[in-house]
Amino acid sequence: KRCGLNIISQVKKACNDDLSKVKSCVKLTGFVNSTEDFTEQPKVINGASDLIVSVFGEAGMHTRAAVSTNSLPLGVSVEVDAIFELN
Repeated sequence: KRCGLNIISQVKKACNDDLSKVKSCVKLTGFVNSTEDFTEQPKVINGASDLIVSVFGEAGMHTRAAVSTNSLPLGVSVEVDAIFELN
């Protein structure tokens, strides 16, 4: 969920604080630092994904990928990137 909040903050900045400029969230990609036996990556990314839909409604509906990795920059456990279409 924290990743989702960070994404919304960056989108807001890109829109000069006007979130009504968001036409759609095209795609979220979530990377989860996990061991090879952990298979719940989609559940981890649900927090960010659900938040985007909650904030943007229909415009927040998106495609998504949840990927496992054994290392992320700065030792973080989750990283999410997003592609938005703006008006």
